Amino acid sequence: MQFIDQARIAVRAGRGGDGIVAFRREKYVPAGGPAGGDGGRGGDVLLRADANLQTLLDFKFRRLFAATDGGRGGPNRCTGASGAPLVIRVPCGTEVRDARTGILLGDLTAAGEELLVALGGRGGLGNAHYLSNRNRAPEKCTEGREGEEWLLQLELKLLAEVGIIGLPNAGKSTLISVLSSARPRIADYPFTTLVPNLGVVRRPSGDGTVFADIPGLIAGAAQGAGLGHDFLRHIERTRLLLHLVDAGSEDPLADLQVVEGELAAYGHGLEQRPRLVVLNKSELLDPEALAELVERLRVHCALTAPLPTDTEEPPGKPLDQPVVISAAASRGLDRLLAAVWRLLGIS
Repeated sequence: MQFIDQARIAVRAGRGGDGIVAFRREKYVPAGGPAGGDGGRGGDVLLRADANLQTLLDFKFRRLFAATDGGRGGPNRCTGASGAPLVIRVPCGTEVRDARTGILLGDLTAAGEELLVALGGRGGLGNAHYLSNRNRAPEKCTEGREGEEWLLQLELKLLAEVGIIGLPNAGKSTLISVLSSARPRIADYPFTTLVPNLGVVRRPSGDGTVFADIPGLIAGAAQGAGLGHDFLRHIERTRLLLHLVDAGSEDPLADLQVVEGELAAYGHGLEQRPRLVVLNKSELLDPEALAELVERLRVHCALTAPLPTDTEEPPGKPLDQPVVISAAASRGLDRLLAAVWRLLGIS
């Protein structure tokens, strides 16, 4: 399935039906009076969050969505049929904006949540509506009104509690594959992950927590370099970031600083998000070199850890202590998950 996380669509609500001019015709009733009915209301356009959808792929080839028009009024004061509302299904986590102004219209995060994006036009009035003492036989009616039209920008932001970030080839896909049943593409070259991958990791209580593996970030990602700029939005909703650092790189501390700089440049509060530094591929270093690297990372994290705020939830374990693991060898994963559950306030 192709992963599409942005789409631009046009929605048009139904036009209201026209009212009509009609008079009552009945035997032995020479002056039946006006009997033209009103037009029906045009159909509305709604967006509904659907938990079974994971991408905006449905909007890649279809861009215009129009609801049905209201029916024309009938004789004998019959009101025209109202147009059926058009319900457009979108994935949970979809932000809806006005494409022209960028104003946020709604954020559909819960399954079944709906957002009215275009209001159907009101039906026209038949001549029966204009009956008065002064005008006993009105021949006036009105047309139905046009429905609203909007150009919408849809942006999907994945609903995951934990986001896994880091430079390309830090082992993010390997980690999510050993923690969950996700099977992302894994190879020994950069940018093997081209789209975010989701995996459900079982909690101690038995239910699951969603982890998101984000494509690797490089210097300048916040300005559009590499793939990170397109997918940084997917970690905006996460409660915790797992920052993977490759222990086998030339300068792991510099790698850590590159990603930290990109989070700060992107903004949206990501640099203040609770974060856990994870040193991966520990099998590549001898114990002495590993201990020295852990100490360097600990000192750096202690100096740069985000300040606690009143709204931060929960404070949990201090964020200035890196966790050492080997995803490929499945070492240190229990200790990592224990730290994650503690930071998330999960027992």
